[in-house]
Amino acid sequence: MKITRAVVPSLFTVLNIFCGFRSIIHTAQADYSLAAWFIILAGVFDVLDGVMARITKSSSDFGVEFDSLSDVVSFGAAPSFLVYTLHLHTQEGIGMLVSSMPMIFGALRLARFNSQLVGYDKEYFKGLPIPASAIAICAFVLTYNQGAAGLRGLEAALLMPLIVILSLLMVSNIKYDTFPKLSARGIKQHPLRFTASIIGMTAIVMTKGAALFPFFLFYIATGPIRYVVHFIQQSLHPSEKIGDDSEAEVTSVDV
Repeated sequence: MKITRAVVPSLFTVLNIFCGFRSIIHTAQADYSLAAWFIILAGVFDVLDGVMARITKSSSDFGVEFDSLSDVVSFGAAPSFLVYTLHLHTQEGIGMLVSSMPMIFGALRLARFNSQLVGYDKEYFKGLPIPASAIAICAFVLTYNQGAAGLRGLEAALLMPLIVILSLLMVSNIKYDTFPKLSARGIKQHPLRFTASIIGMTAIVMTKGAALFPFFLFYIATGPIRYVVHFIQQSLHPSEKIGDDSEAEVTSVDV
């Protein structure tokens, strides 16, 4: 059997789905913090998958499909099981329904992405990317979970609305910027995005992860803010076309 360079990004996708599986195991063992970190680690491998696909020039339809299947596990099933086991099981039927939303809406978001995919690089996402939704949930858990006490008070009350909002944003038509490629061309094309990304990553490292949730809240808020600004501009200037509604370029893995 001939081994091609397309195997390289697929190996990172395997690590992605394995991390999702490990997260489910740790959730079942009530080790919620480690379960959340494994989902975040899956996100790292998801990014590296796309990076390696570009380096080896081996982007393919197989890679897109395999990546999407992995994402349903790591960023859909794993966070759904995490929030249900951590707290939402206490809400009985409604808790089970809301817990399933990251998995169900994430799968719908990925199916829509794959059916509309033209090329392997885009300038923005249509709808909140499923890894961003999953990592935001994990960052919330890492920030507010009180160990054996679980979530309490306001944080417990906010979990359900947070999940509903993130799930609906995934299947919305709201635009989200892609993260700039680590290349001279990518930095030159999107200097503001690159600067914001560097500042965010630096803050996360310097605060030992404490800035992770605020950083993802900021990213999630940019979509609705852009939508509102776009709506106001169109209302003030109805004869002018503001922006471009056609989908432009996203790595095959960052969906």
